[in-house]
Amino acid sequence: MEEVKFTFENLTVYQKSLDFVYDTFEKFPKREMYVLVSQCIRAANSIVLNISEGAGASDVQFNRYLQIALDSTRECVVCSTITKRRKYITENHDHKTRIQIAELSKMITSLQKYIRSKLNPQKNNY
Repeated sequence: MEEVKFTFENLTVYQKSLDFVYDTFEKFPKREMYVLVSQCIRAANSIVLNISEGAGASDVQFNRYLQIALDSTRECVVCSTITKRRKYITENHDHKTRIQIAELSKMITSLQKYIRSKLNPQKNNY
């Protein structure tokens, strides 16, 4: 059977966001599962969900969804900081998480700049 793929699944930022969801907030105490973990997973999922949802929309709408995804990266930074301070993750894990978040943020920002350049081509002719 041939695999059915959607266009957004080819976006590198989508693939990396998906990996981030599964790699990041997995080793938490059960008592945190319904509070902190739930919020962290929602924030991480929000990144990938907004990229995929916006990819099929107009450029203006896609840019808006990318902004929401970017906002969710900041939320993930806070989640990582909180979990590190509570000693649920190590300094090393927090560092790796921050590297992933920084990469995602840069990719999302670059994609936004590209979309804005398509929307306002005259601003690129300095």
